Amino acid sequence: MSAASQARRRRGADDLEIVAFERGRFTSYSACGIPYFLGGLVPRAEQLIARSPETFRDAYAVDVRIRHEVTEVDLGRGAVRARNLENGEEHWEGFDQLLVATGGEPLRPPLPGAEAKGIFGVQTLEDGLAVRRAFDEEEPRRAVVVGAGYIGLEMAEAFKMQGLDVSVVHRDSQPMPTLDPDMGVLVADAMRKMGISVHSGEEVVGFDARQGRVTAVVTERRSIPADIVVLGLGVRPSTTLAVAAGIPNGPSGGIRVDRRMRTTIEGVWAAGDCAEKFHRISRGPVSIALGTHANKEGRVAGINIGGGDAAFPGVIGTAVTKVCEWEVARTGLRESEAPGAGFEPLGVVVDSTTRAGYYPGAQPIKTKLVVEKGTGRLLGAQIVGREGAAKRIDVLAAVLWSGLGVDEILNLDLSYSPPYSPVWDPVLIAARKAWERVEDTVDECR
Repeated sequence: MSAASQARRRRGADDLEIVAFERGRFTSYSACGIPYFLGGLVPRAEQLIARSPETFRDAYAVDVRIRHEVTEVDLGRGAVRARNLENGEEHWEGFDQLLVATGGEPLRPPLPGAEAKGIFGVQTLEDGLAVRRAFDEEEPRRAVVVGAGYIGLEMAEAFKMQGLDVSVVHRDSQPMPTLDPDMGVLVADAMRKMGISVHSGEEVVGFDARQGRVTAVVTERRSIPADIVVLGLGVRPSTTLAVAAGIPNGPSGGIRVDRRMRTTIEGVWAAGDCAEKFHRISRGPVSIALGTHANKEGRVAGINIGGGDAAFPGVIGTAVTKVCEWEVARTGLRESEAPGAGFEPLGVVVDSTTRAGYYPGAQPIKTKLVVEKGTGRLLGAQIVGREGAAKRIDVLAAVLWSGLGVDEILNLDLSYSPPYSPVWDPVLIAARKAWERVEDTVDECR
């Protein structure tokens, strides 16, 4: 819908007809807000909706057809086959330009008992409403979240806010696989302090059920009682429809696109979680499912479809989340993945406070910088801390985007006042310590 809006800005309804097919019932909503709706911070689901189908039809002249699933793309014919999910009727719709924005599909392993009632994925607003109905009708007491990525941790918090006993189980050594383990362990410790049971390094092998409803999550080591289960195992690009039509994927598994969001097929574009991205640090193709990327890509595609000229310059994977009172943020490469991108990394971790230590409300913050040995070039950063910690990642994302080294970062003219920062902001302290490490390694080589 970002693309549709941008295309309409440049070409009026008399010049460009826009038809949008949507399998669900909603358009332009905040999927990232669903855990906060389920946790009770957002009272009504409608608050997550930015623009309704009616708004697109009336204000933008975009023919939005909800509850319509595209089942086939015929590139030779220049048409898509769409099925009306309300009555089963199918029809072909022709196109001159086609945008594929099928998003990501959640990973759902074919485990015994996985089809039991009470097991949910949380990807769409309709998924969120289904979980809310389960809250209201079943009154669950015990929740298990399988997976410890962004959605898994946010759902764990949502369940905790609703007063449930919460367990998180995941196969990795620590939660948040987008962090290095030495930072992920801080997240696990914080969750346990909040009363959430964390079972790291455990593989789920199935689900127990009674009368068709889930009763437990079974791992290699234990059986965890559950009245409600959320699968937060991540997503992969939803490209089945595109690949069947002959639209190629790239090496990351997403649809191959150029900087203008064009696929290799003339007149066919792709944007969002289904599309491959260019990573500005590793210089390689990646698949990263983030709404920030998707909206920007949709904007670029829509500008170009509408006759403009725009390019999407790539991603560095900046993301932030919250688990109860703890904030978690990251950008760029992890120390563990930097060698695979051709770098020899140094990881530097420093402790500080979000405010001057003497000022009331100062909170702990741990900052990790990943820098290139020898040059001091910033490759990535991670932050775990309490209130006031996480958004500092934006400073690091900006300098990472610009290709600065830690010797330049440590002299950045950042603001200072005791209510907001120590005189040496945690970002500057980390940069200073990282540069000292770089100098030490250079001296060792002499």
